[in-house]
Amino acid sequence: MTGIRYVQKEDENFWFTLDRHLPKEEFINKVRDKRGYILMEEDYPVGLLRYNLFWDNTPFCTMLFVDEKYQNRGYGTRLMAHWERDMKSQGYGMVLISTQVDETAQHFYRRLGYHDCGGFVIDVPGHEQPMELFMVKSIS
Repeated sequence: MTGIRYVQKEDENFWFTLDRHLPKEEFINKVRDKRGYILMEEDYPVGLLRYNLFWDNTPFCTMLFVDEKYQNRGYGTRLMAHWERDMKSQGYGMVLISTQVDETAQHFYRRLGYHDCGGFVIDVPGHEQPMELFMVKSIS
């Protein structure tokens, strides 16, 4: 049985097996503010989604990750749908995501109804990366 719940302090070890970008201090904020979810399969955590508020008023998914052994089974779609429903229930009318243009995730998001709305290039020495593609979806 698959379930999705808000991230809890007890999830910290699992969380950092999938998310190597989030500072530990920020993990505590995600727990406190309920800005992260854990995907469970038979009482075992297999995925996560975290978000923040872009411009302090628009939900922005900053990471979606499902353990490699559980990918391509619809879990990412379930996590996104859960997040979108939660954001809609909180009164938001749209949500944002981003992905690098060299990643295949953009195709996944397009299948879920997201469309391109801009991007930027980071070319600061030592921090370079491919263009970051922003995508948006109406949930109203």
